[in-house]
Order: sequence, then structure tokens, then C-alpha cells
Amino acid sequence: MSGHSRSAELMRRSREIFPGGVNSPVRAFGGVGGTPIVAERGEGCRLFDVDGNEYIDFVLSWGPLVLGHAPPAVLDALDEAMQRGTSFGMPTALELRLGELIRERMPHMERLRFVSSGTEATMSAVRVARAHTGRDGILKFDGCYHGHGDSFLVKAGSGVATLGLPNSPGVPAALAELTYVAPYNDVPAVERLVAEQRDRIAAIIVEPVVGNAGFIPPDPAFLPALRRVADAAGAVLIFDEVMTGFRIAPAGAPERFGVHPDLTTLGKVIGGGLPVAAYGGRADLMDAVAPAGPVYQAGTLSGNPLAMAAGYATISMLTRDLHDRIAARTATLVQGFREIAARRGVPFTADHAGSMWGFFFRAEPVRNFADARGSDSALFKRFFHEALARGLYFAPSPFEAAFMSAAHGDQDVGLALERIDAALGAARG
Repeated sequence: MSGHSRSAELMRRSREIFPGGVNSPVRAFGGVGGTPIVAERGEGCRLFDVDGNEYIDFVLSWGPLVLGHAPPAVLDALDEAMQRGTSFGMPTALELRLGELIRERMPHMERLRFVSSGTEATMSAVRVARAHTGRDGILKFDGCYHGHGDSFLVKAGSGVATLGLPNSPGVPAALAELTYVAPYNDVPAVERLVAEQRDRIAAIIVEPVVGNAGFIPPDPAFLPALRRVADAAGAVLIFDEVMTGFRIAPAGAPERFGVHPDLTTLGKVIGGGLPVAAYGGRADLMDAVAPAGPVYQAGTLSGNPLAMAAGYATISMLTRDLHDRIAARTATLVQGFREIAARRGVPFTADHAGSMWGFFFRAEPVRNFADARGSDSALFKRFFHEALARGLYFAPSPFEAAFMSAAHGDQDVGLALERIDAALGAARG
């Protein structure tokens, strides 16, 4: 490592321009301390900072780079699209092509609408659910993050948890009162809450695998119970797959868990590194969206040709065989990490699904956000910095999932495990 002097100087200047020096909170290293590194470029599974340091990257822009940094297929698609223009504000063949590909891979999305961010997608899906049911309330889960829409910033995970902000100032109390919260993986709590608020709940929204409170998989009975409860209450079930879509299985949560939501939100991978998201699902629900129906939602940059080109190139390359190869390397990495922690006597739990994974410094499995908060965050902070010093980049928060890409080869996994071993040894002291 050659130090981080240029990163420190750029961050000093950034704090004079941007709140906290960043344009998204978790980047500020508030969860781990120290000064953020500033990225200069990426190549394959490697990230390079402005000081010339090289890292094996397990953040991958928080998920979208399933092919790795700067894959030639995506760069070629972007170059071709760019030569024709960067934005039109009118229909293009590119958006139709990507839409058809997504529906082919995820047939439960009978109709869909492109937007520019995951927050837009979740806000819009909830609006459709409210219009369909004539109700105002939503049920979400403690630690699940669905973007920064007012209705979602109640017991959210991710950056909100990292910064120690359980709720956000600026959210009207009247809106917060429309959001009901239950612990993730707690079926009896869901049943009680829905029974009490049966005529008020328009939608149940959930990350089918939590990624914004660390990686937390569902108990086998949890998602089927949400489907059953939603049906009994006449509520709309929404799977927020902004993070899990094309990560945990080629066709997402319905394929992995056998449970079909009414609406799904997607993001990350479908943009291949560019800002894009989507919401969609049952045709009868989506046909209520303007101009087909009365539920209004619009966006000048929705279906942006550059984002459509990058997304199409990414998903086209992500065949089932490639997905399975990435998943196998993810399993190898996670098992190796478990063995290192066990040998060093460090309380540790880890899990994975497809190319998405995560870990906690805690002996017992993590089933919900309360469990996650009970992990050893002080050890995580030390481990993060020891890993960073050895050329490994993990999310700068104990409450975030990690990711693998097609660019992480067997040698990269082996090298990462060697560095993890050394970093954990130094962090444990």
C-alpha cells in the first residue's frame, strides 16, 4: 500500500462541497471510522484508488457489477449506444429489448416500467398497491431498506443503521404512522400485526433476502407465510429485489424460494453499472399505471438508452451456467472464511445465496436486524481496516451484504482468503 494521502486531500475538499463529503451516506466510512478511499478505476474484480492502491473488490458498486468492473461487452454496448445519442425522452427499441429479456428471465413480471433508481421503483410499487386496495398502510420489516422514500425510513437498515439514525427527520409523522414494522423472519408477529390492521394494510414489502442489514436469509416458512397472509388480508405482496434480482438465482426469489409476489422491484444488475431500476408484476396491477390507467408515475430519463444498453449486455452475458459458476466460487469463499474464523477462534457466522453473501462476527446465526446489531461491530471495524490495508475492499459497514462477480477467478478467491486470514489475525489481536 502506498498510503492514502491523495484520497484524504480529495475528501477534505469534498467536505466543503457535499454533505459529509459524499453523495451517499455509507461511503463516508461512518460505520468503520477513518477517511474514505477515493476510487480512480476498476478492472475485472480489482478496484484502484487515486493513490494507486489495488483491491480485490467485494462491494462491486453495491451489487450491479455482476460481470466485474469495465467488462468489454458492456463497454462495447455503451460505445455503440452513445454514438446514437445519450437521451431522447421517447420510446426506443433498446428499452423494449431489455424489457422483453427481463420478462423472459422473470416471467412473473408480466408488465414492467423502467425508472432511474431503486427508490423510484419501490415508491411506485407502493403507489400501485395503495391504488389497487384503496388502503394507505404498508408493512415492512425492521432493518429492510427500500430506498429513501418517506414511507420507508422507519426502522430502515443500511446507511440509516450505520449512522445510528433509527428514523429520519423530515419524514412527516402522518406518513410514518402509515408504516407498520415487524421483525424479519417472525411469522407470528406478522400474523398479529396484519390481524390488527387488516383493513389498513395495502402492501407487504420485503427484501426476500435482506442485504441492507447485512446478509440475512429467510427461514423456510417466512416467505410462504407472507404470501398466505397477504392473500388472506387482500394486500399486495411486493418483493424488493433491487439487490437480489439476478443475484440469488437467475429468475430471482420466485425461483429460489418458490414464492411469487404480486409486484417486484429490480435495480442494480439490470443497469450493468448505470442508474436504472424497474417495477412490475401482475398485468392487472401494472395496467393501472399511466397512461394505461390512472396511477401516475413519470420520468424523463426512464428507459435511458445508455442504461438500457448496459443492462441488456449484462443480463445477456449472465447465462445460467455463468451464474452457477459465480455461485460456486461464492460458496468456496464463504466456506474458506468460516474455516479461517474457526481456526482463529473468532465467533463468526456467514451465508450466501447465488453470488450474494455476507458475514457477522457472532457465533449464532443471524435471523433478523436485532441479531445483526448484536454482532461484534468493534471487531468488524478493525477487520475492515486490516483487510483494506491488505488489498481487500468490503463494504464500510457491518450492515451490508457482499458480492461476487464473474471476474473473481479461483486464484482471486485463494488470494482473498490468504489476505482474510492475515487481516482477521491482526484484527483479533
